Amino acid sequence: MTTLQLPSISNGQLLDYLHRRRDDMQTLLETLVQIETPSTVPTSQVPILERLRWELRQRQFRVRSLPGRKTGGHLFAIATHRRSCQSAQLLIGHCDTVWPLGTLAQMPLKVSQGKLYGPGSYDMKAGLVILLFAVEAILALQGELAIAPMVLINSDEEIGSGESTRYIRHLAQVCDRALVFEPSLGPRGHLKTARKGVGRFTVTVLGQAAHAGLDPGKGASAILELSHVIQTLFALNDPDRGITVNVGTIDGGIRPNVVAPESRAIVDVRVLHQADVPQLEAAIRGLQAITPGTRLEISGRIGRPPMEKTPGNQQLWHLAQAAATELGIELDQETVGGGSDGNTTSLYTPTLDGLGAVGDAAHSPGEFVYLDSLIERTALVSKLLLAQPLSLSLASKENSGKDVTF
Repeated sequence: MTTLQLPSISNGQLLDYLHRRRDDMQTLLETLVQIETPSTVPTSQVPILERLRWELRQRQFRVRSLPGRKTGGHLFAIATHRRSCQSAQLLIGHCDTVWPLGTLAQMPLKVSQGKLYGPGSYDMKAGLVILLFAVEAILALQGELAIAPMVLINSDEEIGSGESTRYIRHLAQVCDRALVFEPSLGPRGHLKTARKGVGRFTVTVLGQAAHAGLDPGKGASAILELSHVIQTLFALNDPDRGITVNVGTIDGGIRPNVVAPESRAIVDVRVLHQADVPQLEAAIRGLQAITPGTRLEISGRIGRPPMEKTPGNQQLWHLAQAAATELGIELDQETVGGGSDGNTTSLYTPTLDGLGAVGDAAHSPGEFVYLDSLIERTALVSKLLLAQPLSLSLASKENSGKDVTF
């Protein structure tokens, strides 16, 4: 039976404190939503990172900026009370969104019938609010945490965390656990304990141009070859193994009366089990052209590994389930097809994802958060932060509590 140790904070104290802070939680969420932060516009990240830096410092964190080369950069924060070699837990969130600049003009922030609507509200600015107020509640009611929190907020998660993954990987190897503040799943706020790995491949077909009416036999159609490639790729789908291969976009050709000398397909790949990754990558990279006079160029990889239901991840899930029971919250675990930074942390330390907001319509015009859920989610996270160290693998135990250097 998994137990939680809450040395001096009762459920009543915790919930009373969070109810008193409810308006401030909503105000901060509104502030963050009204700062537009598309991943692809690095300068748009500056205002929100500055605001988050201030919020972290108010909650007794030392904050360091990690500059980006092609991104807006990231924030790394360590609790000021952390002692040298004290065990740590990693709290991860992202401040970028999929929405372009100007979205608020067509999709303004609004509050209606207990819901807050706005671009990035559900995915995942409300998760950042939950992170901040969970730490605040513990500091206010107890003073400090036995397992010191480390926070990483990145600005490139929606485009694959290309620059921030190295920081995430390093931090996961020195932390007892990782809590990921991506939005929860469904109206009951289920947590995410498994995610598919995510890959992207580009298949380029090179053929030979020719006049389609006068000399078609001198040509080699890249489009014809691409049609064969597409069928081969779709044949790799295996629902029973949790493998999905989708050709999402294609292009090619010059004009209708020219045999196409080049064509291209962009392929999205999802895989549930790490054991299937090498074979699937090899199958895609090993594609061979069958149309005479054409050849293939293939690039890409499965960049985000699957987040599997490891023993450590399940141990952390049972902690969350016990905490939810104490709070009177119904909670379940789910497997989802989308990837997150939890896919990376799960390789190195017990990871629990979906600890952010309860709402719906991520990446859609109706994106929203249930405002009342902010309190119960923050209470749940607070109790997780207070939980005792987990049973770790030998490798993790060797690194746990080490000081962080980048």
